[in-house]
Formats: sequence, C-alpha cells, structure tokens
Amino acid sequence: MTTVLLIRHGRTKANADGILAGWKPGVLLDAVGRKQAAAMAERLEGVRIPRIVSSPLERTMATADAIAAFQRRKPLMDIDDRFGEAHYGDWTGKPLKDLAAEPMWKVVQSHPSAAVFPGADGESMAAMSHRAVSAIREWNDMVGPEGMYAVVSHGDVIKAILADALGMHLDAFQRIRVDPCSLSIIQYTSHRPFVVRSNDSTTELSKLLAPSKPKHVPSGDAAVGGGAG
Repeated sequence: MTTVLLIRHGRTKANADGILAGWKPGVLLDAVGRKQAAAMAERLEGVRIPRIVSSPLERTMATADAIAAFQRRKPLMDIDDRFGEAHYGDWTGKPLKDLAAEPMWKVVQSHPSAAVFPGADGESMAAMSHRAVSAIREWNDMVGPEGMYAVVSHGDVIKAILADALGMHLDAFQRIRVDPCSLSIIQYTSHRPFVVRSNDSTTELSKLLAPSKPKHVPSGDAAVGGGAG
C-alpha cells in the first residue's frame, strides 16, 4: 500500500484575520504558524519520509521546509502546482465575512460541485478536486505500492482528496474539517483507499507509521473489510 501524509500549512495572518488568501503572493506563516510547523516537524522526526511534495505557495513551502529540516535523512523535495490552493478569482484577498453575503457563497457551502469562482482566473471546485486527486494518483504510481510521501497543501485541496478517498461526493466535502498544520493519512491499496487519520494534531506518529511485516489473514467472512467478526 502507498501511504500519503496530507499536511495543511501552518497558520498565516490571513487565516487569523479571516481573509481568503488564495494564490495571493506574500502570504507567510505568522508566529503561531511557525510554531505549528515546528511542532509538526518534531512529531514527524521519528517517521522516515523519503519525499515531500509541496504546493508552490510560500506558506506551504515554509511548512515543508520545516518538516524536512527535522528529518534524519534529507527527503526529496518537489513542487506540484496541482496541490496549490483553489484559484478564487475575484474573491482572492477579500474578507470571508464579506464573501458570505455573495450568492455564490451558498453554492460553495451546499453544492460545491457546481461552484465556479468569479473572475478571469476563477476556478471551479470540481476542477480543483480533479487536479488534486489526479496528482495523488500519479504520485502514488511514482513512489510505488510500498512507498510513503508527504503532501503539504491547503484546506480545500486536502478536503477534496479526503472526500475522494472516503467515496464521498464533492458536495459533501464541507463536512470534513482540516485545521492549519493538521495531519491526515490515507493508505492506498490495490482495492480501495483507507483513511487512517483525519485532521490529527495529537497522535504519536512514529508508532502509528512504523513499518510492519505482513500478517497472515485468515480466510472467511470475518476478515472481509478488516473486521474482527
């Protein structure tokens, strides 16, 4: 199985102020965000991460760099635009409290598969989901069925990837919560993905992600779906 660690970037001033940052340049981790990134890096220190793939935005790259610095062996570092934030078009840089009065806001919240952000560079939520999930599939193939890698990305992107792994329609993805610098873990097998953790900030990771030897699986219905009977 391929194990993917999905990590949202640490907090920014835009997060704290309720601003939709999008792809706006110069959005950096604030003091809280830097502490969050350092704490995540320390949590992952005992986990061997061969490769880290980051969104190209400054806040994700800073979080990825913090994690890489704590690894005992330097991981391969990659940038993939497909893990970048949704292109919010004319909404970029605006306060969320003002956007909540826009007619499209209700669509984003209740029917996101139909949402298209306004403006020449506005993206649909469906397109964002498609590019992110397609990227995961390609990286899974690249690292192989026994591989592990981390993706440092953004809240909506990670929620879309989790929704796909859970077999949820994109219209239900707002039910998933992904906080700044939280960790979600998906294991992709030849049959289906398994969401091992979601929005996690406390689990002791070195034990959870320690390599394990294959175990004998007894035959019979009790073993189907990993149940214990």
